[in-house]
Amino acid sequence: MSLDPEKAAVPSRPELLDFHGVSMTHYFTDNWENIQNFQARPDDVLIATYPKAGTTWVSYILDLLYFGKTAPERQTSIPIYQRVPFLEIAIPSIEPGKDLADKLPTSPRLIKTHFPVQFVPKSFWEQNCRMIYVARNAKDNIVSFFHFDQMTMIQPEAGDWTSYLQRFKEGKLVFGSWYDHVNDWWKKKQTYSNLHYMFFEDLVEDTGREIDKLCCFLGLSLSAEDKKQITGGVQFDNMKKNKMTNYSTFPAMDFKISTFMRKGKVGDWKNHFTVAQSEEFDDDYKKKMKDPTLNFRSEI
Repeated sequence: MSLDPEKAAVPSRPELLDFHGVSMTHYFTDNWENIQNFQARPDDVLIATYPKAGTTWVSYILDLLYFGKTAPERQTSIPIYQRVPFLEIAIPSIEPGKDLADKLPTSPRLIKTHFPVQFVPKSFWEQNCRMIYVARNAKDNIVSFFHFDQMTMIQPEAGDWTSYLQRFKEGKLVFGSWYDHVNDWWKKKQTYSNLHYMFFEDLVEDTGREIDKLCCFLGLSLSAEDKKQITGGVQFDNMKKNKMTNYSTFPAMDFKISTFMRKGKVGDWKNHFTVAQSEEFDDDYKKKMKDPTLNFRSEI
C-alpha cells in the first residue's frame, strides 16, 4: 500500500449523488454492502462526526488514552488514519477503511465515521458499542469544510464561498445536511445510553475537563501526570506539527492549497461571513434548529 503522497495515484474529484436521501459521493458508497455487514465487537469505540468537527482531535485523544502508555511506538510510526480507520472510505491507492478496521490489532478498536446516524452498520448497535459524537457550531464547521474541500481531491469542487454557503444550507455537501446530522445523533442519544455527545467548543475551552468526561464515559482512570501529558500533546499546534496526526502523508490532499489542520479555533467564521450572510444564515438556522435542548456556541 503506497502512502507516499508524491507516488500515490491521485483520484479524480467526484460528483455529488443522492444516496438514500443523503448527499454522498461514490468514494463513500462504493463499498456500501461490505460496510453495512461490518462485524463490530462489544469493545469497539466508534467516533462519529459531521466532517471537520474535530474528528482527528478526538481520535488522537482516544488513541493516547488507550494506547499512549501501552504501545507508545504507535505514536511515532503509524499515522492516525491507520490507527483510527475511516470506516466508509474506499478510494484508489489506499486500503479501504473497512479492511483496515477489520485488521486492527488493538483492543478496543477505535473506528471513525462521518455517517449520519441511520447509515451506521447495525452490528454497532447490536453489540452496544460505545460511541462518541463530536459536534461543532455550524458557522465554523462550514468554514473548515470549505477550506478542506478546496485542498482534498476526493471531494467535489468547492467553488466560491457564496455558492458553498448556499449548498451547506441546502444540505448539498458530502454526508448531507449538517442540521440533520447533529440533530439526528442528538435524538439517538435519548434512546441509546452508550453515546457520549460532545462539542468542539467545549474541547477548545477546556481540553482537560472534556478528557475527564471522556474517561468517565469510557470507564478509564488517568493519573494527573498522564492527563497533563495528553492534554499538552493534543493541543492544536502540536498536532499540526506532528506528521502522524496532520495527514501530511495522506495521498489526495494538496497541502499547497491549505493544510489539513488549519486553525482549530472557535469564531474564525467572522473572517469569512459578511454581516448580511451572517444575518441570513441565522434566520435560516432558527427555522431548522427546532430542538431547544441542543445548543451550540459560535464564540467562546
